[in-house]
Amino acid sequence: MNGDFGYLDELVPGIRWDAKYATGDNFTGKPVDGYLVNRIVGTRALCAALGRAQEKAASRGFGLLVWDGYRPQRAVDCFMRWSEQSEDGRTKQRHYPNIDRSELFDKGYVAAKSGHSRGSSVDLTLYTLATGENACMGGDHDLMDSISHHGAAGIRPIEAENREHLCSVMEDCGFARYACEWWHYTLESEPYSDVYFDFPIT
Repeated sequence: MNGDFGYLDELVPGIRWDAKYATGDNFTGKPVDGYLVNRIVGTRALCAALGRAQEKAASRGFGLLVWDGYRPQRAVDCFMRWSEQSEDGRTKQRHYPNIDRSELFDKGYVAAKSGHSRGSSVDLTLYTLATGENACMGGDHDLMDSISHHGAAGIRPIEAENREHLCSVMEDCGFARYACEWWHYTLESEPYSDVYFDFPIT
């Protein structure tokens, strides 16, 4: 692993994580190439900024739960192969109910060259410190639908408020939002803005 990268659980003590692509709990329905352990990796710059975001979220009564950080290019290639396979319906209702899997790239939910592979993008949500329960966000991780867009209509006021809490915390700590996914943020001063890495997460 590049020396400018590290494990989130080591560099941001106390942060929660669940590396969805190391498990079957993702839109492909199985562990994804390159994720050999359930840990999150990111650039040291990303981890430092997440540490600041964790402190800011705590001041509002929230913790951070991270689903993905650095993503090997081989994982993105795995997504592309999956999108070309015949539909089996196993994950469609939960993750892409209103579009075909072949449309995920055209709609901007998955990219052939992902910012995650540069090491400074992150997928995450909030949980309530008092209860440990995830905050209601109006849709779960990787719900590839217009309801996941920032400013989407049709979500409850508390869900919109929680999305705004997350957005405010992340943008105050140097991250930029991605319009189509309320959970996806990229460090504005990312150290590798044009390098796509492919080392596995081990």
